[in-house]
Amino acid sequence: MTEQIVDVLIAGAGISGIGMGVHLKRQCSGFTFTMLEQRDDIGGTWSLFNYPGVRSDSDMHTLGFDFEPWTHKKAIADGPSILAYITRIVEKYKLREHIAFDQKIVSASWSSDEALWTLTMANKFGEQHKKRGRFLFMGTGYYDYEQGHEAVFEGREDFLGQIVHPQFWPQDLDYANKKVVVIGSGATAVTLLPAMAKTAEHVTMLQRTPTWYAVRSSEDRIANGLGKIMPSQWAYNIIRKRNVWLQSILYKYARSKPKRVIKLLMKNVRKALGSEPNSTDFTPPYNPWEQRLCLVPDGDMFTAMREGKASIETDHIAYFTKKGIQLNSGKHLDADVIITATGLKLAMAGKVAFTVDGAKIKFSEHFYYKGCMFSNIPNMAIVFGYLNASWTLKADIVSHYVCRLLNHMQQRSLAIANPQLDDPDALEEEAMFDFSSGYVKRASNILPRQSKIMPWRITQDYRFEKNVLLKEPVNDGVLTFTETHSSINSLALKDQERQPSR
Repeated sequence: MTEQIVDVLIAGAGISGIGMGVHLKRQCSGFTFTMLEQRDDIGGTWSLFNYPGVRSDSDMHTLGFDFEPWTHKKAIADGPSILAYITRIVEKYKLREHIAFDQKIVSASWSSDEALWTLTMANKFGEQHKKRGRFLFMGTGYYDYEQGHEAVFEGREDFLGQIVHPQFWPQDLDYANKKVVVIGSGATAVTLLPAMAKTAEHVTMLQRTPTWYAVRSSEDRIANGLGKIMPSQWAYNIIRKRNVWLQSILYKYARSKPKRVIKLLMKNVRKALGSEPNSTDFTPPYNPWEQRLCLVPDGDMFTAMREGKASIETDHIAYFTKKGIQLNSGKHLDADVIITATGLKLAMAGKVAFTVDGAKIKFSEHFYYKGCMFSNIPNMAIVFGYLNASWTLKADIVSHYVCRLLNHMQQRSLAIANPQLDDPDALEEEAMFDFSSGYVKRASNILPRQSKIMPWRITQDYRFEKNVLLKEPVNDGVLTFTETHSSINSLALKDQERQPSR
């Protein structure tokens, strides 16, 4: 019986998965791969989220891929433009022939005897089948596609209007000339407020605690200027390096000199708002970059506030009423529509049930290896993007590293690469992320472990990790390799008939 076995199985057809597919085509010629997407479309976040105004929360010169320049005039792009960019890449590199849609991965099982992953998948009808591959790349993102974080609000069932979570936006929602309350103060709420204010009667952003805002132009004049006088890839590379450097400087400066960064941020808010921001609504109880900054392109949120179309209310919710929300302060917010922008729910590795040689895997019991693999889990890599920079920066360097690893293994007839850690308890441990964000804290029980020393940690430092993943030797003395068994074909061979293992 002939069984199709591919070299690389890619989970997810969003930014991470699409990027890995392109890197394989560019760097690992001859390797076979299949991309498994549980939905019926490419794009991940950018085809799933359809709420008003959905856009990037970082510049597209770093959210874009290193191999494909972003050439649009706006550096802070809307969702449809980003999806068009991803779609163009899929067509350019002929990736659709490698994508299997409607394939929800239920379980992933590794066999050391066969040096293979076996994935069990289910379609929308619940029908299951299996797919086998030599290496598994998890590009499933970091949040739960099926559930958002829903805070519990007393009296929710009493509200007579409509309650919507942004992750599951109904396309027929009519909020024109209606009173809207957006609960939350993160990136989603900051995006929704100015977009909905264009047609709503009034939009109120109800927050428990304020957020630090970074006001900047949606266009990068230097990038647009360079694009007119040199090849687009050259201009893109220059701006990408500049922006990476600026992001790193700002982050480190915010952690070491927070008062100076606060002064700068508030100066820009004051200018955009056109008045002195009050401390209640604009002074968080934490320093900048202890949580992610909220980007306000062109100051659009503050423009809506200046025009009287939007406002911020800082208070705690007592309970929902028939006509709105009763606050602890005694104030009542009238509402026709309530948007619960209360955050995402993190999910580890797409909520897939993993086993290694029959043993169930709990990622909270494993350490990160170089920020992209896990201790004692062979032939698997994952992308968990930066909290202090663009997601794609991490996706690109992880893909580069995996290609280096695969080529290293193929050239030496190696079947298994395992980040071996014999005594995990001997490592001095620290918290995974030095962030106080709610979605990070809520997921603390499912996140992998982290040491204070490399390679058993994730650093949130792109330039450092780029050097580790792209320049340090693949054979670092920690990653252990197993040679090809006589019954297992080389990584580079295609679709061979599986023979009994010895």
